[in-house]
Amino acid sequence: MAAAGGVPVRVCHQEIVRFDLEIKAAVQDIRDCPGPLSALTELNAVVKEKFRHLRGRIQELEQMAKEQDKESEKQALLREVENHKKQMLSNQAAWRKANLACKIAIDNSEKDQLLQGRDSLRQRKTTKESLAESASNITESLMGISRMMSQQVQQSEETVQTLANSSRTILEANEEFKSMSGTIQLGRKLITKYNRRELTDKLLIFLALALFLATVLYILKKRLFPFL
Repeated sequence: MAAAGGVPVRVCHQEIVRFDLEIKAAVQDIRDCPGPLSALTELNAVVKEKFRHLRGRIQELEQMAKEQDKESEKQALLREVENHKKQMLSNQAAWRKANLACKIAIDNSEKDQLLQGRDSLRQRKTTKESLAESASNITESLMGISRMMSQQVQQSEETVQTLANSSRTILEANEEFKSMSGTIQLGRKLITKYNRRELTDKLLIFLALALFLATVLYILKKRLFPFL
């Protein structure tokens, strides 16, 4: 029985402690699990396996305690077994709480994702409507610009036609001005010629008048003063 109460007992105790620590770590992983449910299921499978090993080691330790020759060692081992059972029950309670907290967190996350999905669909719908409205506005703007450009082209054509008519009018006026300029120059020459002729006529008239006066004076002199 010494062999039964020596190394095997110590090894069994060490394995119980190791499984206890591994279960606590796995329970913490469950508490921190972000989901999905498949990940939680895998973690629970690991915890179940570790509880199975822990329960087996506790049963082995309890059997070893019953096989002890000394009553004191038997009672000491049984107290350890009882402590390990209580710790296992505590771990099971923590495991259930962790599962409940994790499932609530996953449900809330799925609800949030569902709401976000609805919001995303609503936003995409709103975006599509906004894009359609923007496209319609752009189309109307382009049509307005096209009409404006057509009007500008028409106005430009009318302006070009007006300029062409004005150009023809200016050319005709220029030709008329040239014709009038020639007529004015001819009239100027005629006036100059007439002025010269008038001066000549005045001189001739003055000379004729002087000759006439001289003749009258001569006749009067001969008749009134024959002795002179």
